[in-house]
Amino acid sequence: MIEAYKEYWSNITVMDARATRGQYWWPQVLNYLVLFIYGMITNISQYYNFETQEFIKLNIYAFIFMGLTFAIWLANFTVRARRLHDTNRSNWWVLVYLIPLFGPIIMFVFMVLPSKSYSRWSVNQSELS
Repeated sequence: MIEAYKEYWSNITVMDARATRGQYWWPQVLNYLVLFIYGMITNISQYYNFETQEFIKLNIYAFIFMGLTFAIWLANFTVRARRLHDTNRSNWWVLVYLIPLFGPIIMFVFMVLPSKSYSRWSVNQSELS
């Protein structure tokens, strides 16, 4: 689990490899946990008085949250492409997300499909490090 999360962040710019189901899903679970904990910690600051210093602190929390979510979005985009490669699909299938309502459902199905042993992309993301 931790190894998959390390690979998730260390291969943030790699799109021409493969990622197994575990290498895709463990980072997803851990990211939701990180964002949930960060939200719980920073949400407590809502109940303070809105003096100038507290308002600045809330803005800093918001900027940190935006940076964190952008980094996670970028890493998710590339790991999703690697996961599609593992199911022997092109990373252009990521565009399925643009189809309203059905796109995320189709992509979810692709993400839970088993790995194909015969893939055009022979290198797993674990072999890159």
